Amino acid sequence: MASPAPVKKVLVPIAAGSEPVEATVPIDVLRRAGADVTVAAAGGGGLLVDAMYGVKIVADASVADCADASYDLVALPGGIPGAANLGGCAALESVLRRHALKGGLYAAICAAPPLALARWGLLNGVKATAHPAFVDKFPGEVTAVDANVVVDGKVVTARGPAMAMEFALALVEQLYGKEKVDQIAKPMLVRYEPGYTFKELNPIRWQCSGTPKVLIPLVNANEEVEAITIIDALQRANADVVVASAEDGVEIVARHNTRIVTDVLLDAAAGQRFDLIIVPASRKLSLLLDAYMHPAELDFYQSVTDRNLLPLLA
Repeated sequence: MASPAPVKKVLVPIAAGSEPVEATVPIDVLRRAGADVTVAAAGGGGLLVDAMYGVKIVADASVADCADASYDLVALPGGIPGAANLGGCAALESVLRRHALKGGLYAAICAAPPLALARWGLLNGVKATAHPAFVDKFPGEVTAVDANVVVDGKVVTARGPAMAMEFALALVEQLYGKEKVDQIAKPMLVRYEPGYTFKELNPIRWQCSGTPKVLIPLVNANEEVEAITIIDALQRANADVVVASAEDGVEIVARHNTRIVTDVLLDAAAGQRFDLIIVPASRKLSLLLDAYMHPAELDFYQSVTDRNLLPLLA
């Protein structure tokens, strides 16, 4: 009987100001594929990293702790100033240079291709893409390509947050092949087709005067892609977002082991009024709704949610 294939090891460094969607989506998807993903904090400020839009992520280790390890892939998220902070991390540069010399696969998204990989000379002679606002930061040695995701040899680059899923699946394909991509994409309801878009089939009209106040309760095993994407988008829209833990502490360990630090405990938010409450999928969904939502809010939530889903998640 053949021995099982060795587990793929992946390093995802994050820094203050990293784009949370661009970090979390690849972490989630690569772990779904079976990779051993290490989230490493760059910059020497401890393991708690303040990403963009108020998202706080707890890393597994520091980049310095990972200096002597070997990886099958190193993938850098973007963000401002996160990409520049990664590019300025000497320990990470050393890891990437050694990894590239060994012929390892490496990747970056958004501002990280020009501000980190190109800064270190690791995109010289390579076709690459980046966020449109940073493409002009590429040096002349890099061939800039207008595409969502570009794979050139052992280098994968992508444009920005909206391409995070396509980027993550491209990394899975490079590590495991297209069959593994199909296995992961189907239950996630993702169509892995460049440029694919869809029309909203169930639009809801909702209005709020002033700055909307939004509650996002989280529990252990919440789906991190759903939670972080929602938080990121609402913070970009300047909503007043309160992320609350329904666990005993403010740190949440999401379904694929991303460690998220919330703003408050849910008990502290229970007496407040919110314009909108968004509950990412979890097995504790019904318990949260019953315990904390005002009846009118519960009726509204159920009116826009498949009622048959609630008992399944209880």
